[in-house]
Amino acid sequence: MKRRELIQRIAEYVQSQAMPHPVRVGIDGVDAAGKTYLADELAKAIQEQKVIRASIDGFHNPREVRYQQGQLSPEGYYYDSFNNQQFAEVLLKPLGSEGDLKYRTAVYDYRTNSPVDVPEKTASPEDILIVDGIFLFRPELKDYWDIKIFVDVPFSVTVPRAIKRDADGNEEATRMHYEKRYVAGQQLYFQDAQPKEQADIVIDNTDFNNPSFTKR
Repeated sequence: MKRRELIQRIAEYVQSQAMPHPVRVGIDGVDAAGKTYLADELAKAIQEQKVIRASIDGFHNPREVRYQQGQLSPEGYYYDSFNNQQFAEVLLKPLGSEGDLKYRTAVYDYRTNSPVDVPEKTASPEDILIVDGIFLFRPELKDYWDIKIFVDVPFSVTVPRAIKRDADGNEEATRMHYEKRYVAGQQLYFQDAQPKEQADIVIDNTDFNNPSFTKR
């Protein structure tokens, strides 16, 4: 399937969901699967309604928390990377059925390792929230999503993608970091949450230009 067609079909599905509050769409998948790009494409394709765009990256824990179990710890990656409680409290809950529609899209900048003062905004019930990120369907977050999309790409494809994207002159060190921390941490997530099995839509994004999808 051509990418443009896939994005359009998913956009139509998202817009067809009638709810008394903003439709909350989570786009999950492993590192370098193409989650952010897909979320941006989907947001652009939805033209009739306002889209609230966010990422789990705006809810990192401080560096000292993220690496308290070690730089290469997969457990640290899965359990310590994000402030999931704050993510739910300031973004997902307010846009749900019992929320007040007042939300923030980020609270922390992992690049500067410091809090950010993102202004609180007020949504309309007709808005659509699109969030990309890892570990979105973990047990403590899974019930907040109205539509779950999982971007499915094997590690044999994503790890080389990530190394090409992130390696800063030292591919071997980057590869080791991915395999020991990121891949192993994602495998913990798969065991704990089974995100692909939870998803309403699974997108095979191995061939970026010709993806395919299944809808449950």
